[in-house]
Amino acid sequence: MLPTVARVLELDAMRRGLPQVVAGADHLERPIRWVHVSELPDVAGMLQGGELVLTTGIALPEDREGLARYVRELDEVGVAGLVVEFGRRYFDNLPRALVHAAEQRGLPLIALRREVRFVAVTEAVHALVVNAQLEQLRTSEAVHQVFNELAVEGAEPGEVVRQVAMMAGAPVVLENLAHQVLAHDPAGHHEAELLESWERRSRGVRPPGRTGYDPRSGWLVTTVGARGQDWGRLVLVNDPGPLPAETAHPYAMLLERGAATLALNRLVVRDRESLERQTHRTLLSGILTHSLTVSEVALRAQALGVPLESRRLVGVVLRERRGPSPAALEAQARLRDFAELAATAIRTCRLSALVGALDDEGVGLLIALGSQQDEHSALETFAAALRKLAADSSRGGPAPEPVIAVGSSVGSVRDARRTLLEATQVADAALHDAPGGRAAAYYRLPDVRLRGLLHLLRDDARLQTYVERELGPLLAYDAEHGSQLVQMLRIYLEQGRNKSAAADAAHLSRPSFYDRLHKVERILAVDLDQVESCLSLHVALLALDAVRR
Repeated sequence: MLPTVARVLELDAMRRGLPQVVAGADHLERPIRWVHVSELPDVAGMLQGGELVLTTGIALPEDREGLARYVRELDEVGVAGLVVEFGRRYFDNLPRALVHAAEQRGLPLIALRREVRFVAVTEAVHALVVNAQLEQLRTSEAVHQVFNELAVEGAEPGEVVRQVAMMAGAPVVLENLAHQVLAHDPAGHHEAELLESWERRSRGVRPPGRTGYDPRSGWLVTTVGARGQDWGRLVLVNDPGPLPAETAHPYAMLLERGAATLALNRLVVRDRESLERQTHRTLLSGILTHSLTVSEVALRAQALGVPLESRRLVGVVLRERRGPSPAALEAQARLRDFAELAATAIRTCRLSALVGALDDEGVGLLIALGSQQDEHSALETFAAALRKLAADSSRGGPAPEPVIAVGSSVGSVRDARRTLLEATQVADAALHDAPGGRAAAYYRLPDVRLRGLLHLLRDDARLQTYVERELGPLLAYDAEHGSQLVQMLRIYLEQGRNKSAAADAAHLSRPSFYDRLHKVERILAVDLDQVESCLSLHVALLALDAVRR
């Protein structure tokens, strides 16, 4: 940290001058970037801010207006303080106009009642400044080294958050755009206090810029994202006390480095799989991301023994319906085993398919069916074989229940991406919103509805942005006033916009309920009599449920 005016007043070189603070005593914590000695009355034009100005005052204006202008110009340029030595121009007191102007501006004004060597003061202060800058460089180097290692090792988000919290000595929280906690480290503080009503508290903290400090809450916040797509915020819950204007937060660089590591690691795929599965995954990824041309996919698949040309292609995505999420390494091992299990089931059924991990939670298949193969029979046979293999691999324990989602069949490699994306949507939706009592062996698009679709999009920043745009002001109002206007809106829409029925469902009198609806309209600037507005709000409420789940 740079030395402050108060710290400089404690130096021996300054104390020899018997310094007396005659104005701006409440602003002695201003940091000093440099010391400048000058007798010029228009010295402000030569300064950049953060300087401690030393002068004997020999050339200062004599008139009141001139002295006020001198102080005003120093303050506007951001000078840390003004030191005037007695003995050349002033002997017992500084001009009242000078003291008054400094007090009005909050500019620290110090009188030296005894002559000192300005060069000694300059050397002492500059030594402190240089040491502070060297310490900042050492800290910066240590931070970069630590987070470079975390990035290379592909550290999990929890480890990155833990490292930031340890280095800052304060609680750190990683949240998504819906203000939900993804990872946190209380740094020795009470975890319950840190996370209590987090969404409501976090919504009220919106500092400007990608990294900003909120003095009201004491939070330092930086945005997390890469490739132009933001997906969360990293929050340091620590109040360093009042920060002087234009002073950077002491942990801003640390928090930004942690956020960059989180963004980078999200882009890194760290699974270790067999060469065959890796090759299949590369082709599936090439189809989904358009990183491979149609001819490249067909050629490489043919070389792998999976001909795709002149075949009906069916995208299939597999998920496992399990309990609590396992540790990262265990999850990767499970995914590798699941992919090999699916490949074995394909071979058992004598089907031809690309099989590989699509993401951290599921396996994708692109099944190529010949003209004589029945699609439904082939899929049912595959589903039965996969479930049998899953049961056999459980070794007496509870058998994992695979969720099998299927996209619509397509007739060319060019359309393979569509069937895979459709299967992915169905899989994610079916995993969390599967209808009960299903007898079929697999799920298709008609089996999942809007709630399922919104669930699979819950981590998409665009959906979270949509929810915030539609409902953000109302959510913020409820959080600030302890009201339940969001619930009133939900009841109204669930009752088919029947106000009487909604009032009964809310256990309110009709005038009270109508008054709440009018308040909702004012806060959101919408007309609840418009069908399109209500439809948009209803979708946003369903999306909010999916995001909060």
